[in-house]
Amino acid sequence: MSESRALNLPAAAPFWLSVLLIPLVVLAAWRGGWWWALIPAYAWYLTTALDIILGLNEKNPDPDTGTDQLFWHRAVTLIWFPLQFAAIFGSIWYVQATGHLSGFEKLGLFFGIGVLSGSIGIVYAHELLHQKTPVERWLGDLLLASVLYSHFRTEHLLVHHSWVSTPRDAVSARYGEGFYGFFRRVLTDGPRSAWLAETRFLARAGCGPWDRRNPFWRYGALQLGMLALAAALGGWIGVFLFLFQAFVAVWQLELTNYVEHYGLTRKHLGDGRYEPVRPRHSWNASHTATNWLLINLQRHSDHHYKPDRRFPLLQTYGADDAPQLPYGYPLMTFVAMVPPLWRRRMNPRVRAWRRQFYPEIADWTPYDTGVLPMPRNAL
Repeated sequence: MSESRALNLPAAAPFWLSVLLIPLVVLAAWRGGWWWALIPAYAWYLTTALDIILGLNEKNPDPDTGTDQLFWHRAVTLIWFPLQFAAIFGSIWYVQATGHLSGFEKLGLFFGIGVLSGSIGIVYAHELLHQKTPVERWLGDLLLASVLYSHFRTEHLLVHHSWVSTPRDAVSARYGEGFYGFFRRVLTDGPRSAWLAETRFLARAGCGPWDRRNPFWRYGALQLGMLALAAALGGWIGVFLFLFQAFVAVWQLELTNYVEHYGLTRKHLGDGRYEPVRPRHSWNASHTATNWLLINLQRHSDHHYKPDRRFPLLQTYGADDAPQLPYGYPLMTFVAMVPPLWRRRMNPRVRAWRRQFYPEIADWTPYDTGVLPMPRNAL
């Protein structure tokens, strides 16, 4: 059997691990207590344990496999929005209608739902927004609206992929930058850079920033709709619980962004220009179980090298072509929340990366401080 024909239901089955989180949400809402802890335990600890047991998966599928061979891989991303929608809003209605959970139990439940919407929902939204079909892009928009982070679509497509590993990209963490400072910076710079990117795009078409084609109108309408539904189902408590899960989801997203590009920089060529994006500009990880749960997000080096490639076809790279993370994303994001430990673990790896790929650069200070010269029209 060829590699392309192998990408059928059995090959896709491991990528459906995320669906098992839905029964855990139901169980936590029904039983209360500490049952909510099963959700992060499944998403974080079980996958890390399986990574240790299963090791690395360094096999690469045929990148020329047709989309028609990927039905079951795509299906899990297509069905996820209704599942996540039911988990969020069904839980808001249920806990308010029954009143059987304490305040702590509600917070625990919606922390778990935030783990679901951040670890799975935003990852699936990321896959969907890169596709060209209207259905997939709309599903991506709906998933992002359910965590109040709709601008991520614009910021990711128009800014991040163009300027990754440069000072012009808000979500490329600089060498020595701690996560908490990074998080504050991204929350302010991300929406701003997304807005500027869209308005510049409209200006090139001769349109003003408030033109109806500006997707920020859609972003705002979808997010307001989500908040209104939370209020209708659960009142102010429902809105608070919705906001809480959204914050947990965004926290996880930006932890992942922090890990994916920390300290990696594209060579500055002068006059605001940078070398083309290569696999070396993203951290790569081949840990098997986490790549199942996160639909190959850890093959991030290839995603930036070939952004149009669907997740089942992403390639992994060895250390000669891309820097390697020592652990999968769940464990790396925990390390990132302890900045001294993170720097102790990752800074030597960044310095080794610099020696390996850019031995001709003697002074990295401009890269580390983000004060490289930029053209006047920089975002």
